Amino acid sequence: MASGSSLLEEELSCPVCTDIFRDPVVLRCSHSFCKACLQQYWELKGSQECPVCRKRSSRNNPPLNLSLRNTCEAFLKERSQRAKAGSEVFCSLHSEKLKLFCLEDQIPVCLVCQTSKKHENHKVRPVQEAAEEYKEKVRTALAPLQEKLKAFNKVKLICDQTAEHIKSQAQHTERQIKMEFEKLQQFLKDEEAARITVLREEEEQKSQMMKVKIEKMTEEISSLSEQIRAIEQELGAEDISFLQSYKDTQNRAQCTLADPEKVSGALIDVAKHLGNLKYRVWEKMLGTVQYTPVTLDPNTADPRFTLSEDLTRRKLQRVRVQLDWDRREVSFSDPSNNTPLYTFKHSFTEKVFPFFCTVSLQICPLKVSVRVE
Repeated sequence: MASGSSLLEEELSCPVCTDIFRDPVVLRCSHSFCKACLQQYWELKGSQECPVCRKRSSRNNPPLNLSLRNTCEAFLKERSQRAKAGSEVFCSLHSEKLKLFCLEDQIPVCLVCQTSKKHENHKVRPVQEAAEEYKEKVRTALAPLQEKLKAFNKVKLICDQTAEHIKSQAQHTERQIKMEFEKLQQFLKDEEAARITVLREEEEQKSQMMKVKIEKMTEEISSLSEQIRAIEQELGAEDISFLQSYKDTQNRAQCTLADPEKVSGALIDVAKHLGNLKYRVWEKMLGTVQYTPVTLDPNTADPRFTLSEDLTRRKLQRVRVQLDWDRREVSFSDPSNNTPLYTFKHSFTEKVFPFFCTVSLQICPLKVSVRVE
């Protein structure tokens, strides 16, 4: 005769997956199923019918069976506590120690069970050996989760740094816009306010985007951490307890989260706000201003590249030339801020002399003429 615990476990098992209910939902016909099992069954069948009685359901999202879910959680908690209470578990049928594990039925059995008709010709292994084998499988499944957690933490760190950089960019860009507008006449104040508003909107939009992404990362990291913590806790349980909950543990070890998306398009488009600013204002003024045909983007510029305040050009005042004979290197740098300009290697076989060319290289402003019709 089955024990009361076995009967209760049967009552709390999903008819589809035969495991303890997870997020159970109830149909109008009063039958309950795991939410994921029901949705998968409906997708395979192509119709919304009860897997037990075949009655059709008119609701795409059946309500949760809260009472059943609470009962299942209480049952699992009690079963876990019973397993932890003693280091040895006895067979409910023969009151013998569970020393073997049936590979066909995937359950611990006693020596009497092994010789019974139910387990006749079944392959069995010692509990300790079987537990170690399945623990190794769970450890293998756990490794990708741990790697994914590292990936999420890395991307979240980049998101945090990007969020701070957005604020810094916004502040710096605002100062540049104000400096440009101070050069214009009084009526340009309205234009200044309009452009500041656009900048603020972009800052708010992209800061909000990063905030949502960071919150999502935090939630997914928390979920992964909790999932890993639960699996690690199961790995530390006694062998019998671990084997009894092995299927649930293995299912929890399956990662359903996609890899974290890299941050792209998150930075403020500084070039959009500052690029050819005077020229675009000049179009509204129908006046004449100097047009800069090339505007450099600090978001994509090489980190060793020094940009001027207006993002167009910077004239060097001095150039330092350094010769390292032993390393066979000649280096050029800006002595005002020690910025490297260029380094090349060469095998020197004769006496070396410095030589300078004072011819400058620059991008000339484009001459523009406008005819108003």
